[in-house]
Amino acid sequence: MCPLVAIGQKRDLAPRLWSPDFTRFFVARTTSTIGDMMLPVALTAAMLESGYGASGVGYALAAHITPLAIFVVFGGVLSDRFGARRMMIGADAGRLVFQGLLATAFFVTTPPLWVVLVLLMSVGLGTAAFQPGVATVIPQIAKDVQAANATLRVSESMMTVLGPAFAGLLLAVSSPAVVLAVDAATFGISGICLLGLRGIVHTRPEVRTSLRRQLVEGWQEFRSRTWLWGVIAIWMLGALTVFGPNQTLGFSTIAAQHGSFVFGLVMSAMGVGSVVGGLLATRVRPRHPLRAGSLSMSMFLFAPLTVALDLPAPLIATGYALMGAGMAFWLVMFHTSVQTHIPAALLGRVHAYDVAGSFVMQPVGRAMAGPVGEQVGARPYLFFASAMLLVCCALMLSVRAIRDLRRSDAS
Repeated sequence: MCPLVAIGQKRDLAPRLWSPDFTRFFVARTTSTIGDMMLPVALTAAMLESGYGASGVGYALAAHITPLAIFVVFGGVLSDRFGARRMMIGADAGRLVFQGLLATAFFVTTPPLWVVLVLLMSVGLGTAAFQPGVATVIPQIAKDVQAANATLRVSESMMTVLGPAFAGLLLAVSSPAVVLAVDAATFGISGICLLGLRGIVHTRPEVRTSLRRQLVEGWQEFRSRTWLWGVIAIWMLGALTVFGPNQTLGFSTIAAQHGSFVFGLVMSAMGVGSVVGGLLATRVRPRHPLRAGSLSMSMFLFAPLTVALDLPAPLIATGYALMGAGMAFWLVMFHTSVQTHIPAALLGRVHAYDVAGSFVMQPVGRAMAGPVGEQVGARPYLFFASAMLLVCCALMLSVRAIRDLRRSDAS
């Protein structure tokens, strides 16, 4: 048997995976994800129609994402303290209210910019409270954690394609306020589905510790695992030198050189690739998941490289499809490793540190890409990003704790 990848025999996943609880959770996450994918389209249209311009769009998107990076660690503490299910339902209720208020504001009038930003920050705080619970719930409702993560990744990838398209269709026949209202409704559906979960067990600690102490405990657990903080440190380097340049310069170069229609097709190709990568992750069970995931992540190379080489649009789309497949497989391997190696009582907090680390350098990488690209040229910077992607993958494979981490159920 290959020492890197062990492919399990084909099995019927239905009785192992599609329990009533997982089905409800799947519907909750799928519904919420399509709303998340609609939001940037709706916000862009709403801010432009209200006269706030491109700067207003940037402020709105930043207001929505910044609370997640800053407050998700506190969400992890509260998730471990009060229970993931309770926190997620409360977060969905809060997001339903605040996003509903945002939709109402755009229905009634042109809201002041500060009102828009405050409401979006409130929605972002809800996301910070919701996200840590995802990692905690999955191991409790799915006997096969990897298959559950892979199935959810396939759904999220499909929603990445369908969400913006659905938003665009609604905008063609209605208004941005309607799209924002539909997005708000997805939080209500998600909360109702989560209310139906029956297999979630939350054990209250015998001794109630302070918020500060729980933050320290989560950090100590995170720091004690070299494979975990090593991955996040390398991911932060990638966000700064690879993902930021690709999202900023790669996307804008495709749109400028080939038009918005081709850019949309390229994004769709990336979504299709993500579906393929997620499906592959339901069957391929590497003995060393982060080693296999690091190798699959190397396929990200083809996205910035095809743009830097100024290849024809079909080849660029192929490069982005390969990127989507590789990244989807990596994400399943990584999240499954976190969920199966971290004690359940600490999982919410540890996952929160993982999320915070993953997000913190993304705005910096995106902000740097524009000025640096203007100085050195977009294509040379994309060549640099391609090289740095290989550096990041090599770093992953060079760290023994990452390379040799075994699958939790591997003998």
